[in-house]
Amino acid sequence: MHLVDRSRAGDHDAFRLLYEANVDRIYRLTYRMAGDDDLARDYTQEAFIRAYQRLHQFRGDSTFSTWLHSIAVSVTLNGLRKVQRHRKRERSLDEAPQLVARTERVEPDLKQRLREAIERLPEIYKTVFLMHDLEGYSHGEIAKTLDVAEGTSKARLSRARAKLREMLGEFAQEYV
Repeated sequence: MHLVDRSRAGDHDAFRLLYEANVDRIYRLTYRMAGDDDLARDYTQEAFIRAYQRLHQFRGDSTFSTWLHSIAVSVTLNGLRKVQRHRKRERSLDEAPQLVARTERVEPDLKQRLREAIERLPEIYKTVFLMHDLEGYSHGEIAKTLDVAEGTSKARLSRARAKLREMLGEFAQEYV
């Protein structure tokens, strides 16, 4: 709390210390959510800018890092919505008719398939899955960050895992 108080008083070095203590974890979270280095860097920067601008709103009900993570999640989800709106306007090469017949792959690239399945999860499930299973946040931390009950976090994680099993199960059937 000492660094937060100093930052509120205009001590830029104190905010720099808060930044350095949290930037790696915030970047990993935004990267997992966005799946793109450039977007993750932008969202990380935006999260810290908003935190600095809103330091006066930090009440201390939770830790500074939990408060900062909630800002980062919000910034990332809003940013991804904007990106998706722009991408909907573009036609993907995947939608173009195929000129060459598809060849069966002998060994599927499970890592890529998993990445795609995670990307297709609804945001409320994907966020909890990424925070818990990939970044190691506890359900308590996730609940505070997303402003939901701890049980809601657990339920969303369970649903995310079930949806992933469902998506990947269909994939596995193609190669049996």
